Amino acid sequence: MQIIRSGSQPSGKGPSEYFTGTVRIDPLINPPEPSRVAMALVTFEPGARTAWHTHPFGQTLIITAGAGWVQREGDSKKEVHQGDVVYFSPGEKHWHGATITTAMSHIAIQEKLNGSPVDWMEQVSEEAYRE
Repeated sequence: MQIIRSGSQPSGKGPSEYFTGTVRIDPLINPPEPSRVAMALVTFEPGARTAWHTHPFGQTLIITAGAGWVQREGDSKKEVHQGDVVYFSPGEKHWHGATITTAMSHIAIQEKLNGSPVDWMEQVSEEAYRE
């Protein structure tokens, strides 16, 4: 058994090659193999978002605060709020983040393939984000 105390892991800044705007990532758990799960609490300031990306085994988001947008390729963006749960299928190209005026936090849960839970792609343009 392992207990990870609140505040025992440092927060990190979402790297600019994968995020637009101010994003804080608080790791929750990243256990050693054979486990494949990884979880983090991600907080997006207004206007912040991920780049387009996919996950080899899919991704679950649990919206914990605020309001945000999620979008899968080929669909219009959808608004999400605290308490909503979003699931992206394996390989589904998508992005997620805060709205223009409201911050959003979510717990992201995904599994790793060959040590990586995500395949990053191009940034979401300002025009596409505001559509």
